[in-house]
Amino acid sequence: MKKLIVLIAAAFALSAPVASIAAMDHGAMKMEHGSMNMEHGSGDVAHEEVVKGVKATFKVMSMKEHMKAMKMEMPKGMKETHHIAAEFKDAKTGKALTEGEVKLKVQGPDKSEQTKDLMGMQGHFGADFDLSKKGKYGVMCKFQLKDGQVRSSKFWYTVK
Repeated sequence: MKKLIVLIAAAFALSAPVASIAAMDHGAMKMEHGSMNMEHGSGDVAHEEVVKGVKATFKVMSMKEHMKAMKMEMPKGMKETHHIAAEFKDAKTGKALTEGEVKLKVQGPDKSEQTKDLMGMQGHFGADFDLSKKGKYGVMCKFQLKDGQVRSSKFWYTVK
């Protein structure tokens, strides 16, 4: 009987940390990327449009610029040359829309393709891409925000 009570007590003791982790409000957790937000002024506004009530703004910045904004060193051997950030706002209220899934496909001047899921960052979504060749890049974005609607945006970005 004592063994059974000890086993039950041990099971409860071991399950408490798991339950507390599951109960955490992960939505309130913010990924800090230094002072990295769309307002810091770096990068070109490559494209802006309103899609089904959402204002989508895309910025392209060099990795050097991006890492400097985050107060970080450039990692050695990094092949990605640019950071692409996407910011979404309610077109009527201007309220930032920071929850959802965002996928970006970049087609290079040589017709090579890169497709990545953009990670939610402080106020925007972003990922790093290799835009090392000069020329015109086709950028296609599909995004599904909290309201469940799938939206898309396409634009050209020229690397000189």
